[in-house]
Amino acid sequence: MLIGEVARRSGVSARMLRHYESLGLVSPSGRTGSGYREYAPQDIRRIFHVESLRALGLSLREVKRALEDGDFTPSALVEDLIRRTRTRIEAETELLTRLRGIHAAGPADWEDALQVVALLQALGSTSADARQRAALSSADDVPVPVEALVEAVLAESDPHVAGALRWALARSGEGAPALLAAGIGSPVAAVRERAVRSLTELPGDRAAAELREALAHPDPVVRGQAALALGTRGDADAVPILLDMIVAGRNDTDAADALGVLAGDTATADRIAARLVDRLARDTTGAPARGRLTQALAGIPGTAASRALTELAHDTDRAVALTATYLLRLRDEP
Repeated sequence: MLIGEVARRSGVSARMLRHYESLGLVSPSGRTGSGYREYAPQDIRRIFHVESLRALGLSLREVKRALEDGDFTPSALVEDLIRRTRTRIEAETELLTRLRGIHAAGPADWEDALQVVALLQALGSTSADARQRAALSSADDVPVPVEALVEAVLAESDPHVAGALRWALARSGEGAPALLAAGIGSPVAAVRERAVRSLTELPGDRAAAELREALAHPDPVVRGQAALALGTRGDADAVPILLDMIVAGRNDTDAADALGVLAGDTATADRIAARLVDRLARDTTGAPARGRLTQALAGIPGTAASRALTELAHDTDRAVALTATYLLRLRDEP
């Protein structure tokens, strides 16, 4: 088979076939009487082997070694190909993310586009100062896309930079609550904590709805942060988790303060007092937890909480009785 026919059937150009020959990769087995290259069936198979290995990402030198070295084992080379492919994918993914960020910002002209590029680069800087400046400048005429801000805040370990990013997110408009809610589903505990912390600082009903969903999260840190935020917003859905936090001794002081905020009217205050008394009465509640529950009654106004403290002043647990007596004295003071 002559070179033109081989090129037509294999899809490899005649020029490339000549290049393969010059490298010693594929040499035609014969020549015609007129001196034209003539490829035998084994030559055609060799061409397809070369093309298959090139498709895997091997260089022509690596292809030649693979085909000619009888002792060659491909495992090391394949591992290197995997590493190179991963590096290339990461680079392409980073480029795609940056392009999407620029597109989401909707730049009006190239000057705006370049400003967005500069901000995105600064958010990924190794310098905490540069990242913080980028976050604080995101409220300018060319804002950083919300997707980029969320990605940055979920990866940020510096507390000052994280605070600036949360400030920027609170001013970023729609989109942030859903993206942060997705971050709460991360398998990495630190990412989940950053996501819920950022969500607690977002205003609006959408953020509150995502926080209510987070109350059922298996991670107690996520549940607790969501409950504290909702409690300070006056959302009674947070009460069960706040009570759990007091019993567990996890941010119990903040949880008690949030219950006090929720107890803004007589009916709600009495319901919260009743739930605190119920938890106190459970046989499984240990002495330290009973003490924390008793202290939580201090921030609950109304007669129900006062009656509960009066009864607890005679509790068999001396520490609880003393705490209740002290709190009653404070309530009686003008």
